[in-house]
Amino acid sequence: MADKQKRDYYEVLGVNKNSTPDEIKSAYRKAALKWHPDKWVNGTDAEKKTAEENFKEASEAYSVLSDANKKARYDQFGFAGMDGGSAGGGFGGFADFDLNDILNSVFGRGFDFGGGRGGFSFSSFGGGGGRGGTVKQRGSNLRVKVKLNLSEIAHGAKKKIKVSKYVTCTHCHGSGSEDGSTETCPTCHGRGQVVQTVNSFFGQMQTASVCPTCGGQGTVIKKKCTHCGGEGIMKGEEIIDIDIPAGVGEGMQLTVRGKGNAGPHNGINGDLLVLIEEEAHPDFERDESTLIYNLFITIPEAIMGTQAEVPTVDGKVRVKIAPGTQSGKVLRLRGKGLPVVNGYGMGDMLVNVNVWIPKKFNKKEEELLQQLSQSENFRPNPTAEEKSFFSKIKDYFN
Repeated sequence: MADKQKRDYYEVLGVNKNSTPDEIKSAYRKAALKWHPDKWVNGTDAEKKTAEENFKEASEAYSVLSDANKKARYDQFGFAGMDGGSAGGGFGGFADFDLNDILNSVFGRGFDFGGGRGGFSFSSFGGGGGRGGTVKQRGSNLRVKVKLNLSEIAHGAKKKIKVSKYVTCTHCHGSGSEDGSTETCPTCHGRGQVVQTVNSFFGQMQTASVCPTCGGQGTVIKKKCTHCGGEGIMKGEEIIDIDIPAGVGEGMQLTVRGKGNAGPHNGINGDLLVLIEEEAHPDFERDESTLIYNLFITIPEAIMGTQAEVPTVDGKVRVKIAPGTQSGKVLRLRGKGLPVVNGYGMGDMLVNVNVWIPKKFNKKEEELLQQLSQSENFRPNPTAEEKSFFSKIKDYFN
C-alpha cells in the first residue's frame, strides 16, 4: 500500500460522511469478510497480495471513521489531520491502531489477523431480499489549488471558488432515463449483486459482488437520456464556499465533503480536495508555527542599545536591544507566530538581530574608526558563553 496513493477512507468502505456508526461498522465487516487473507489461501500470489492490501486498507479506514475524534479531524483536514504522519504512511500509521482489537470489536472474539481461525466461518454478506443490496455509485474527487497570504494563514480565510465539474443532469434529474422508466435487472433480479457459492478450505462459502449488468443499481434503463447519455450527470459549474482554518501551510490538503463530481444515477458525490499554496512574505520566514524576522541595526545601536520597531502579523511592536548586543542574537516574542493547525495555542516569533557593517565610508569616518580601533573597549574580548556555538543555538529554545 505504500507504493500507491492512499484512497479516501469513505471511498474505501463505500460509505459517506453522514453514515451512522452502525453503517460504518457494517461496511467494514463486509470488507473484512471479503478480503481477509485466510480466505485467499488457495489464490495466486497476486491475489493474496491484493487481498492483504485491501484488508489492511479497510481496517485502517475503519480505525479512523469509527473514532469520533479521528473522524472529525479527518473530515476537516483529510490525511493531513491524522496523527503519526498517516498521509504518507499506510497501514499501522496510528500509535493506537490494533488490528486484532478492531476485528474482535466487529466480529467478536476469535477473529485474528495472522492465521488464527478460531472456529470463525465466512458466510454470505450480500444482504437480504428485494433491493437491499443495491449500490450507489460514487463520483470522482476533484483537486483545486488555493493560494493564501500570511495574514489569511494567521487568521483563517473564507474563499469562494468556481469549479468545473460533473453535476446532476437537469433533464433527467440524475436518473439517466429519458422518460423516467426503468426495468428490473435481468441478471441480479433487482438485488444489485450476484452471489456465487464455492467450495473452499473453509467449507461451502458464498461471496457477493456487484452485478456486471446494472453496476449495482438493480435496474436497467430502457431509454437513455439524450442530454447525459444515460449517465445522469453532465458538465457544469458550481461556486463553492471553503472555510480554511488558521495555521495551514504549504502542501497541506483539506477535504470538502460532497463537493466533487456528482455520482452517476443519483449516486454519492465525490469530494473536493483543496491543496494549499502559501505566498512568500517579504519580511518573514516560516518554520511551521514559528515566524523568523531578520532585524538589522547600526553599529552605534548595537554598542549603546536602542529600541527597534519590528512587524508582526497583527501590527508592529517595539523590542529592546540591550547595549553590547552581538550580531546573531535571537530575541523570542512569545505568541507572536502562527496558530498551531492541528492543536492549540500560538507559535512564537524569533527576531534575528544583525549588526549592519557598512561597505563604504568617507575619510572622516575612516579617521574615527582608526581612533576607535585603538581603544581597549573596541578590541574583541568575548566571554566563554559568547565563544560557544551552542550558546547561540540555545537562544532559539529559551
